[in-house]
Amino acid sequence: MTIHHPDPPERAPGNHSSDRCALTPLTSAQAAHLVQLAVSTAGEHGLRATFDGVDSLILRPGPSVPGLDSDLIAGLTNLARIVATEHPHRWPHLVNDHFACLSRHLRQGPPSPPTDPARDLLARLVPTSALPAAWTAGTPEFLPGLLAVPATQDDGVVTLHLDPSDYGMTRAEAIDTALANLRRRPDELEYADHDGATVAVLSGSTFAASRALVLDTVLRETLHVENPPYGVLVALPARNLLLVHVIEDLSLLPALAVMLTISLRTHATQPGPLTPWIHHVSGGTWAPATTQPADLNAIHLTPALHALTRSLS
Repeated sequence: MTIHHPDPPERAPGNHSSDRCALTPLTSAQAAHLVQLAVSTAGEHGLRATFDGVDSLILRPGPSVPGLDSDLIAGLTNLARIVATEHPHRWPHLVNDHFACLSRHLRQGPPSPPTDPARDLLARLVPTSALPAAWTAGTPEFLPGLLAVPATQDDGVVTLHLDPSDYGMTRAEAIDTALANLRRRPDELEYADHDGATVAVLSGSTFAASRALVLDTVLRETLHVENPPYGVLVALPARNLLLVHVIEDLSLLPALAVMLTISLRTHATQPGPLTPWIHHVSGGTWAPATTQPADLNAIHLTPALHALTRSLS
């Protein structure tokens, strides 16, 4: 069966992506304008910057920023996604805010360990490619390309705390604590209706997608659903969005179509992209709901989900 679908900075030591992607969703001319604006604005904040020719600035130490004692790679991909939806006259303001925040935190020095990790740690989904190789080696992924990381949030800035020994914990203890605290976060919930299907839309926080890590709590406390017999469809395209459809009947097909539309668009355009694909979650087990071809017009149900639709017919 084929599915046709309608058309704040994070920081951590060594948090440099190995993905060398273009500055989507900008055009080449817009990307060139953003790079020029970013280089000049970084200089105004004491950060000597050069463009790496792909998607990042190389920031070199300057006397006015004592916290920067070696070269730093500053990615521009999220900034490109932020400005893309704004009128060009707003770009200088947005870019200035970005580099003002970056230089302020560089002057403050490296991120400090959390003073009260039992209270402050939160589990956060992060692309594996954005983390140091030494940290990710041997660490099981939550989904392909995504890892759960202990983090804190302070004044809009999310800090990843990759070495639990800095705050007196093992990695397992840090993740368990971060998950427990994540369970206590409230959700901002709306519903989207499409062709007889209802999709729950959770947003309003840069930890919204990370709530997928505690999906059982989301189902029970936010959606008031316990152990759905056919499972649920879930999408977490970017850090500020989680989509959930509780499967009851063949409305799963229009639900899947609208979730694909939202997820693919969000993953391509919003800051903090995670994964564009929809997953079927049943009994705590996550599995792809569709194939994941490069040609998005040729997306098919997986055999398992196809079999489920036949049983619901």
